[in-house]
Amino acid sequence: MKTQYYTASSLDGFIADSNNSLDWLLQLGDVSETSYPLFFSEVGAIAMGSTTYEWIVNHHTWTYEQPTWVFSSRTLPKTEGANVQFVKGGVQPAHTAMAKVAGDKNIWVVGGGDLAGQFFDAGLLDEIIVQIASVTLGSGAPLLPRSITTPPLKLLSAVTYGTAFAELRYEVCK
Repeated sequence: MKTQYYTASSLDGFIADSNNSLDWLLQLGDVSETSYPLFFSEVGAIAMGSTTYEWIVNHHTWTYEQPTWVFSSRTLPKTEGANVQFVKGGVQPAHTAMAKVAGDKNIWVVGGGDLAGQFFDAGLLDEIIVQIASVTLGSGAPLLPRSITTPPLKLLSAVTYGTAFAELRYEVCK
């Protein structure tokens, strides 16, 4: 079981634009033509930030069957039919519960960057998988608002998908 931050980023390092939108990403191709289907098949539990949760609920149909923990200091509406738990506070207690539910599958930190940073700060993040997209946004939600220098991340692979994405997979060295 690994805790993985899998996301897409603009070339200049943003996972959402200044309006917290992912519309820029949706124009770039079919997700089924990337590593996402295989990655997703190995996910047993999901950690999600409140902004990501709200964007999904407001723009798409909830498609996740895996139990999902949404981290928020605010009260959010529950999505009908979704296996969602809302949590406040540190990531460690929720991670313990998520690992138990995930079993031999992985935990996906779906967003945002600050939530992934909290898992990193707690020593719980094992991998970062980022699809670098062929656009720049100029501003928005940063990929990972943390300084990670010593030890540096270990590059495991670099793969291209079509003409829009380069996927970088890193191990978080502990």
